[in-house]
Amino acid sequence: MPKLLSLNVGKPKDVPWQGRTVHTGIFKYPVDGPVMARRLNIDGDGQGDLGGHGGENRAVLVYQRQSYEFWRDELGRDDLEYGQFGENFTVDGLADDEVHIGDRYRIGEAEFEVTQPRVTCFRVGMRLGEPRIPALLVAHHRPGFYLRVIREGRVRAGDEIVRTRTGRHEMSVAAIDALLYLPGRDAADLRKAVDIPALSPGWQGSFRELLDERAPETQAWAGFRELRVTRLVPESTTVTSIHLAAPDGSHLPRPEPGQFLTLRVPGAGDPAPVRSYSLSAGASDAEYRISVKRDGAVSGYLHTHLAPGALLPVAAPRGDFVLADDDSPVLLISAGIGVTPVLAMLHALAAAGAKRDVRWLHTTRSATEHAFATEAHQLLASLPQAREDVFYTAETPPPGTPGARRGRLDRAALSTLDLPADATAYVCGPEAFMTATRDALVELGLAPGRVHSELFGALPAINPGIVGAVHPAPHPPATPPGTGPRVTFARSGLTVPWSEQYPNVLEFAEACDVPTRWSCRTGVCQTCVTPVLSGTVEYEPDPLEDPPPGTALVCCARPGSDLVLDL
Repeated sequence: MPKLLSLNVGKPKDVPWQGRTVHTGIFKYPVDGPVMARRLNIDGDGQGDLGGHGGENRAVLVYQRQSYEFWRDELGRDDLEYGQFGENFTVDGLADDEVHIGDRYRIGEAEFEVTQPRVTCFRVGMRLGEPRIPALLVAHHRPGFYLRVIREGRVRAGDEIVRTRTGRHEMSVAAIDALLYLPGRDAADLRKAVDIPALSPGWQGSFRELLDERAPETQAWAGFRELRVTRLVPESTTVTSIHLAAPDGSHLPRPEPGQFLTLRVPGAGDPAPVRSYSLSAGASDAEYRISVKRDGAVSGYLHTHLAPGALLPVAAPRGDFVLADDDSPVLLISAGIGVTPVLAMLHALAAAGAKRDVRWLHTTRSATEHAFATEAHQLLASLPQAREDVFYTAETPPPGTPGARRGRLDRAALSTLDLPADATAYVCGPEAFMTATRDALVELGLAPGRVHSELFGALPAINPGIVGAVHPAPHPPATPPGTGPRVTFARSGLTVPWSEQYPNVLEFAEACDVPTRWSCRTGVCQTCVTPVLSGTVEYEPDPLEDPPPGTALVCCARPGSDLVLDL
């Protein structure tokens, strides 16, 4: 009969780790006597990062005595005590390859249901002083698992564990864990997994995404290829459009409306800086158009030194800020040069003769800086249900400027426009504008999941549990310069030579204060997967599953050549 050997709890606390502070509840210790198991927690327990731990579906973490014995032998450790893997229940029995998702168990007065395997996370490695442990838990099929509380009640060490129900499809914890984190997954198993009602919504969503993934399309081209400048067209006093085509006249991959190009700009610096610019015209396989505002050294170089016939190294169109193919009302909202991706979306709507409600909302300083005014107006006039509202912040619009007025495109203005609550919004402009507009749209009734924004700068960091971090602008590391391949963080506008003193690109990026995204830090969870614009990487250690083509897991990657990353 399985038995509860130890009941372990611990409140979250701040812990120093690698020069940072982690707020974590990983430190659990055994307690005596009966303890109440409640819907969200065991009394006396808590989680520091509720994004990855805790909540109704992860109220109780279980780990087995037999796994402790395995790790004592595998790691050569004699100091592993119950609770050190962060579990609330240390049990005798209930092996991960025998317990099924959806199984129910009675322990003491309470009843529980198995919901998912343990989430791979760096904090268990931090607790054990063994950073490899998140990957090892998966590789050796010993993750442990979470329970939801079906019936609240008191439990205590020594209680017997009685199974009261078997989960649908009888898929074990170890099998579900491998299905998400290891290669060679089977579509039939994915379909069974999403058909388990007890499986937590997060894991169900991950498996649905794996089922919905289409076979990866062949990359348009790898790295950078040279495109020829065919035309330079002034669009306003500050914006010029650059038209690009293949030097041999061959067809180009047709981009999706809203995508962007990344350019390497020889002559604008050493090394040649890398910048990204939205495609601003309708999709074409003959020519691309990007539109550049003059506001810095690189854009200034493009404005003053570029001429028709010049060749520019360009990475293939990419980006997830794209127009969805549906019939809902659409809001195209932009500020200044942020007009470019939504203008490409407007071209797509006009080309399709869209019957949907289209609202064009744009703000700029003045008529002289109002790029694409005529082009946008003509496109909108071709649509049966389109309306434009343009806001000039520095002057009253000249007479006859369609839909224009003096003012700011802020929450107060948005509230007067009778925007459809079921609309999908696409917002591009300065970061503060996008944040304020998103908040305003949600307050006015739009669903948060239907408000999309473009961000060319660094993506928001995902650093679970890290608190009190300071975020200076990206910079070369404080250590002596390296002599290895050049690593370019494209979104951060930084190129630095690789130094062998760093074990992987993730830690190198952190030394440069480049915003990063990670969770396990051992090549398991793929949170750190990053597009590679050019170059190669080598892995040390090898990840448990290779990332998608054209990407790298920076937590275990080192540059094999000069490297350009979308970070």
